[in-house]
Amino acid sequence: MNDDQFEGKWDRMKGTVREHWGRLTDNDVEEVKGKRENMLGKIQEKYGDTKEAAEEKLVEFERRF
Repeated sequence: MNDDQFEGKWDRMKGTVREHWGRLTDNDVEEVKGKRENMLGKIQEKYGDTKEAAEEKLVEFERRF
């Protein structure tokens, strides 16, 4: 999913994001604002992942969504 697609689907994805990434708070999810890079940063921050690991997790999530 590219950045534009991610942003376009963000409103529908927010609830699923909260369920899937339980360490992200409601404020974290709101701060993402549909920006894929922001989401990667939050995954890295909350889960202690490298950028590459966070990217892999996000790509897998996007495939399932």
